Amino acid sequence: MKRQVIKFITKQLAVLAPEFKARLLYKKAFGKPLNLQAPSTWNEKINHLKLNGYSHNALVKQCADKYAVRQYIKDQGCEEILNELYFACDSVNDIPWDALPDKFVIKGNHGSGYNLICQNKKLLNIKSAKKLIDGWMKDDYWKTYVELNYKGIQKKIIGEKYIESANGHGPEDYKIYCFRGVPYCTLLCVGRDTGSPKYYFFDKDFKFLCYSDDCLALSQEEIDAFVKPEGYDELFDYASRLSAPFEFVRVDFYISKGRIIFGELTFTPSAGLDTDILPPTDVLLGEMLTLQQH
Repeated sequence: MKRQVIKFITKQLAVLAPEFKARLLYKKAFGKPLNLQAPSTWNEKINHLKLNGYSHNALVKQCADKYAVRQYIKDQGCEEILNELYFACDSVNDIPWDALPDKFVIKGNHGSGYNLICQNKKLLNIKSAKKLIDGWMKDDYWKTYVELNYKGIQKKIIGEKYIESANGHGPEDYKIYCFRGVPYCTLLCVGRDTGSPKYYFFDKDFKFLCYSDDCLALSQEEIDAFVKPEGYDELFDYASRLSAPFEFVRVDFYISKGRIIFGELTFTPSAGLDTDILPPTDVLLGEMLTLQQH
């Protein structure tokens, strides 16, 4: 009960004093005050965007919505990279369980981490799944880390095709950091299906960049084992088109058996609380991001 009360109070802080809560979260993560008056590092500037630049931007809100963003992708002439949509509904009671294939993914559209991955419907406990999804629909995700770009999104449940890789596991995730339509680098997520994902940065030529904590544990042999995937160059063409209107956005893709599939547009990575990147990376990416006056 006490834990629930604390959770409620901390979420209400996002409503009553969003900047104050953002400062608390930043101080807890980095052990120093958040500089919003003259932000210079990556995490400081992402905090600025989530509180100011992206908080009332209608296009950002549309594209942060994992359902509404599909129309934006179509409007940019990129419909061919959309994953197959099985359904979209407003209530857990409207999910067409019987019509779904053996493998599928269900998502909540209004935040991050609302994912149910089903690889065998016969083994799925639908009662438990409904309880999980109902919890998503009752949750105002934006309050957790004061990501105001998610505030006001009409909550929906969406079902999509399960994406497989050639080895039968979940696909690798390629996240392209873009600044005003100019792609800079890629964050590769591997091993997500193991529950212990690792994150590695690469440049546009797929040269390894030691930007994150995870890179420090790799030997040169392990680094050399990374192979540039088929379709990698094409990712940057799509990323450039989709990111053009925004000061910054991370364009997330999957590559499945040579096919590029759009994942999502991420405007405030790690909510400006990314402790996994190295301090020099925090400075470097901060220099890449030029903030407009808001």
